[in-house]
Amino acid sequence: MSKFSRRNFMKFALSSTLALAATKAKSDNMSIKNYIEHYRQKYKSDPGPKDFIREQENPNITNPPNTDNGTLPNLRYSFSDAHIRKYSGGWTRQITQRELGIAATIAGVNMRLNYGGIRELHWHKESEWAYMIYGNARVTALDNEGNWFIDDVEVGDLWYFPPGIPHSIQGIGSDGCEFILAFDSGLFDEESTFLLSDWFKHIPSEILAKNFNVSASTFNKLPSPNDRYIFSGNVNGNLSSNFINKSTKSNNIFTYKMLSQKPIIASAGKVRIVDSSIFLISKTISAALIEIEPGGIRELHWHPNNDEWQYYIEGVGRMGVFASSGHSRTFDYRAGDVGYVPFAMGHYIENTGESTMKFLELFNSNYYADISLNQWLANTPNSLLKQHLNFNKNFINSLSVKKNPIVK
Repeated sequence: MSKFSRRNFMKFALSSTLALAATKAKSDNMSIKNYIEHYRQKYKSDPGPKDFIREQENPNITNPPNTDNGTLPNLRYSFSDAHIRKYSGGWTRQITQRELGIAATIAGVNMRLNYGGIRELHWHKESEWAYMIYGNARVTALDNEGNWFIDDVEVGDLWYFPPGIPHSIQGIGSDGCEFILAFDSGLFDEESTFLLSDWFKHIPSEILAKNFNVSASTFNKLPSPNDRYIFSGNVNGNLSSNFINKSTKSNNIFTYKMLSQKPIIASAGKVRIVDSSIFLISKTISAALIEIEPGGIRELHWHPNNDEWQYYIEGVGRMGVFASSGHSRTFDYRAGDVGYVPFAMGHYIENTGESTMKFLELFNSNYYADISLNQWLANTPNSLLKQHLNFNKNFINSLSVKKNPIVK
């Protein structure tokens, strides 16, 4: 890193710290100086070294609710803590079970492609699901019948490539694109990808010559796989001109426009759900896009089909997770974080910020399902409820047989 870029980074870190302190101070009606002193006094029982920024970002870790109890594994990891691999055409970073130990069912990748940047032709043992978070991209694929697929995607669009389906991605927006990838195995590793350039470098030239019916000298200047993982390329603006020969378009639809779906309108937000019932190709990953207004909560619920993997797109919030046997923990999340809820654990997610909170819920399953605590109790005999927790009539009358996924 150059002195200039390092200096800029330090300025950014300082400004971020001051901005965070200023926001907290304003909300508590005090000056920054008084707020920092207030912070020091509040944690006087912990006089040792501390990371001011980290502690402010995780108030429910440093000062947990009285309802927290027992031991749970870490259920949060930030992409900001993930190692970035840089290439000529963009960058990539991943959060797998190695980084977030509890995340056994899904691994995530955050990838950025510059304008023209190409994620080279490749395939995986795992299924690849994606959500576009910035810009525009072009994806290509070949299906099992040898037919082509190509589509341009934008913010809010999805794609899904089953195991073994070869594909590519290119940034075509004026500033390229950025997206989240999810793979249906927590042990997925980007290093395990089958790369076109890598395979070519490991095939004898005489075999290549026989296979493609060309001279062996054709392959004398093959690029290094290290140069092709994500590389700079040129954008062909005419989509139809990309088609070669007289091949056939695939009947499989590998993309889906999630934001064009009419959302479920709740009392304090919106929900969009996509699984194999509407995105037919997506057989191993289902998802929900959740938007929660300030002060709202994703209602108390759990999922009866699989673990939940989360990616936070906007805003800040906290999640409380009940693990049974008296164990419960609360974690704080912000944009760029990954959250995780093990199978069947009860939980809620609260928007603790001043703007809309948006995040993805992903499941290693072909269908989406959740159980609402409110709805369950509303569908339980009143006399049985009264005997459990001494519920009064007002509480029982407040229950709703209709699910309301986001409340305030």
